[in-house]
Amino acid sequence: MMQGGILPDREIAALFETGAIAAPLPRDGDQIQPASLDLRLGAKAYRVRASFLPGAGQTVAGKLARFSLHEFSLTEGAVLETGCVYVVELLEALKLPADVRATANPKSSTGRLDIFTRVLTDGAHEFDKLPAGYEGPLYVEISPRTFPVLVRQGSRLSQIRFRTGEPLLAEVDLAALHATDQLTSAPGANISGGGIALSIDLSGDPAGGSDALVGYRGKRHTGVVDVDKRGAYRLQDFWEPIHRSQGGELILDPDEFYILASKESVHVPPAFAAEMTPYDPLVGEFRVHYAGFFDPGFGHSAAGGTGSRAVLEVRSHDVPFILEDGQIVGRLVYEHMKALPDRLYGLDLKSNYQAQGLKLSKHFV
Repeated sequence: MMQGGILPDREIAALFETGAIAAPLPRDGDQIQPASLDLRLGAKAYRVRASFLPGAGQTVAGKLARFSLHEFSLTEGAVLETGCVYVVELLEALKLPADVRATANPKSSTGRLDIFTRVLTDGAHEFDKLPAGYEGPLYVEISPRTFPVLVRQGSRLSQIRFRTGEPLLAEVDLAALHATDQLTSAPGANISGGGIALSIDLSGDPAGGSDALVGYRGKRHTGVVDVDKRGAYRLQDFWEPIHRSQGGELILDPDEFYILASKESVHVPPAFAAEMTPYDPLVGEFRVHYAGFFDPGFGHSAAGGTGSRAVLEVRSHDVPFILEDGQIVGRLVYEHMKALPDRLYGLDLKSNYQAQGLKLSKHFV
């Protein structure tokens, strides 16, 4: 089978030109990323009783007719409340070529706001996966977990990647790439399970001394966050700082939301894209990183990076869980790009999280 690869920016643009991607409004100028496309909310939202998948031969619209509690407009903006589940039809619809399939993920800023999003399609048996040749509308399920959020038509919470063939690197190829390109700063990289391991940093900046900052925990009962406003909110109104403990551990409280950082810096060479595996039951009953796409150029020197740490959105399930400094919490898998993108993640795109350390979403100052 041909290697194939992740479609780069110019091939995503070509999908618009051929009608494989269509929308009723013109494309935003910055909507196409080096290896993905931002998806925009449409004009109408539905509050639903519970999450659902349509299943074979069923449409999302048909399920909404059964499970919707009420519908409302997003044209002037609307607040989505925590603890509720919403479904919104996206502006973009697809008519994919027979050899192109896709996967979706929350955008980085979406994950850092603890907004749980999943893309679904007509006939889907699973979220966030679109089969080759899919033709039809796209919808997104939205569930704010920590902060109520203000969204509107055109807000971009999710992103989609298109691929052909089997571009995933095998472990032997990943080891060879790490040997030549230093994919993480770890002195002895742990490559297994199809990816390269990342561990948690609970020691913080040595310059911070015994009180070094290691993360943030989301506050409850806060004000509303407008997802389209940059630098509009005071950090202290929404987040509780977490400082290094004497023993170098952190007890995750069930259903609380944490922003932490990897101990290693990460590097994605221009000819590759990476994705964080969101959950590994072998490392504990918690979920790490809702927003898993790492674009070509992330942490790359040619794109203004010197290695960038992965910021991790962490939530424990059911029981308290103790994280310790240096504990493995997830893995990065790498895939070949089908071709080099015209622009890399970084300086050319004014990317929000290049050369980052521990960093909240772009909404906070």
